[in-house]
Amino acid sequence: MAIAEKLASQQKSISVAEFFEKNKHLLGFDSPTRGIITTIKEAVDNSLDACEEAEVLPDIWVSITKLTKETIRIAVEDNGPGIIPDNVPYVFGKLLYGSRFHQIRQSRGQQGIGISAAVLFAQLTTGVPARVISRTGADKPAYLFDLMIRTEKNEPEIIRKEEYDWDRTHGTRIELEFTGSLAAKRRLTDYLKYTAVVNPHARIQADIDGERYSFERVSDEIIVSPQAIAPHPHGIEFGTLKRMAATSTDNLHDFLVNGFSRVGQKSAEQMQKLAGIKGTRKAKGLSSEHLKALLVAMQEVDVPPPPASLCLSPIGEEMIVQGLEKEFELDFVKARTRKSQVFSGHPFIVEAAIGYGGKLDQEGQAQLLRFANRVPLLYQQGACAITTAVTGINWRSYNLSQQSLPLGPVLLLVHVASTNVPFTSESKDAIAAIPEMEKEITLALQDLGRELKAFINKRDRNKLAEDRARAVCSIIPDIAEKVAEIVELPPPDISPIEGQIMRRVVAKKKTEDGMVGISVVNYTRKPIEVMVYSLSEDNPEEAVPKPDFIDTIGCEFNAVWRTAIEPESAWKATYPGKGRGSIDIRGVDEKMKVVVDLDGEY
Repeated sequence: MAIAEKLASQQKSISVAEFFEKNKHLLGFDSPTRGIITTIKEAVDNSLDACEEAEVLPDIWVSITKLTKETIRIAVEDNGPGIIPDNVPYVFGKLLYGSRFHQIRQSRGQQGIGISAAVLFAQLTTGVPARVISRTGADKPAYLFDLMIRTEKNEPEIIRKEEYDWDRTHGTRIELEFTGSLAAKRRLTDYLKYTAVVNPHARIQADIDGERYSFERVSDEIIVSPQAIAPHPHGIEFGTLKRMAATSTDNLHDFLVNGFSRVGQKSAEQMQKLAGIKGTRKAKGLSSEHLKALLVAMQEVDVPPPPASLCLSPIGEEMIVQGLEKEFELDFVKARTRKSQVFSGHPFIVEAAIGYGGKLDQEGQAQLLRFANRVPLLYQQGACAITTAVTGINWRSYNLSQQSLPLGPVLLLVHVASTNVPFTSESKDAIAAIPEMEKEITLALQDLGRELKAFINKRDRNKLAEDRARAVCSIIPDIAEKVAEIVELPPPDISPIEGQIMRRVVAKKKTEDGMVGISVVNYTRKPIEVMVYSLSEDNPEEAVPKPDFIDTIGCEFNAVWRTAIEPESAWKATYPGKGRGSIDIRGVDEKMKVVVDLDGEY
């Protein structure tokens, strides 16, 4: 008995702040290096959410300053709607405080843990209070707060509060100091870059220990903030149903129609009939047995899926392509946005994109970009359902080598938008294995894989055709000269032979005796109008005919000729020079042109 009493005296309740103080790894603060990225992520996510809710184009400034060898100051500032002074201490100084947890709609932050956890992490490592500046309008004063969290009570402690002279008309700024390292600087810049890709409406600027980065917006279209919807009857659980009924003042029929998404008069009547409960009964007075019967009935009645167009905000195929093209130089990029689906009553949309070629790494595994509600997922890639779906696809059938992930110059992007992303942990690094989501990811990527295969096949065919055409242009003239020497006759005109072989528009560049010659031959059966481009160190001022346009790019000259060429006819320009540089023609289909540099440089 004495032992039981001794054990009882040691038992006590703890606050959520105390729990996460000792288990900060659950929130992504398991190391000083990762702590920086998690802090920036949570602050930027809050800024983007706030700007979208206020329907303003986000302008976000990120600053990371190394104060000492082990101490770093982070500041994140936005042009959002600001936070009213009474709420500032709770938003930043109380865990599990927020407005999004109670709403069924897509948002980056849902639990109300992230930014207050960063404040907790900062005070644990340096003891320096978080500084918050916020202003809600040009006619309102800005307020400065120095805050800490009282972990034993999970309540904010206001060290200082005062009006502040701030040049922003509205917005919020948070500054934190903590022990950390910039060893993960590359991953931090990757996070900002990836965030810019899936938020093309945002402008993000950063100063990371004196180095400036800028990710400009590519769209001036303001994103419509998703609207909250009522819970869907197919995803409700008994505890939630009991709590909703206990707080309702409606009768059962109105409770079902008003309290749940997509439940109409007919659906409500079917549920009441299956459950054996009259619709006139008060929802508040239903017993546990009645509620259990009602829950079973709700699952059996066919109810349309939740209205995804209201509560979700997918990026869109065009915006994904623009975002990728802005941050990556690619030869091929396509995106897909799947139709909305449902898991456990929660709507979700899967979006995917494939990029190929350009400046991507030619060797090694594909670059996989994972996103959830427009937020990059940087850690725990192997534990994520997105990775599982990607590795489960047979990429060899799409002309790609594969070792788990596909190999070569490939970029894969997958974005999951949902009212409740099923993360594997509070740190929100990986998506749990939900079969419905994995299926949608697989279907989206397979669809894109077929397009990539068509591109690769077409590129290979074009390359083979161009190689043959270059061989024709390079070898046939030599053969003609050799034959002419043997038979002791003048070299024959080889144009008809070239035309019969190619039936294309052929541009050539060849330098002889200090003169650069550029010719364009139209071997097709239709007249063409083309623009001939020459980029070279040679000055084309003395060219015959003269270029329509000459510009300088560094130490090179960019010359442009505009010309019309009849079928089976040719155009030519000459000027003094050494022949270095490149040529190109525009105005004809890519598959109908061949560009040959007979000087050996291309």
